[in-house]
Amino acid sequence: MAGITDLICTTEDGKLNFGNFDLDSKQKRSDFAYEGDMYKVKTFKEITKLERNGMFVYESVPGTVVKDMLSTGDEVTFSVEGWEDSSITLELEPEMEYGVTIAGADIGKMKTNLGGKLSLSVEMEPGQAYDVKVVKL
Repeated sequence: MAGITDLICTTEDGKLNFGNFDLDSKQKRSDFAYEGDMYKVKTFKEITKLERNGMFVYESVPGTVVKDMLSTGDEVTFSVEGWEDSSITLELEPEMEYGVTIAGADIGKMKTNLGGKLSLSVEMEPGQAYDVKVVKL
């Protein structure tokens, strides 16, 4: 999985791709229209961050490439790749319980904090993509 050349784009089936961990300096793209919202991505080797209408959506440390992200009311799915293990934070509903699956392995139940943030770690090997699925229980 290579970095996203335009930093953020959509797939033919309407999913969102963003991020580029190959960059040595921070780059950003603002005002990307997707499903009636405006998105902004900041990305490089150290961090990838996505905002929707000025609000937090996704962050990884270090930076990652995210492909095929789809978010519904009850579920978020995406494929992620990085150059080393990453800590990923998602903005979801506050104080809700979610089931998390990474690369087909059931990670178990996790609860968001008062602000709705859910943090998870993905152990990564360079050049390999990992499917992440987060489902509200």
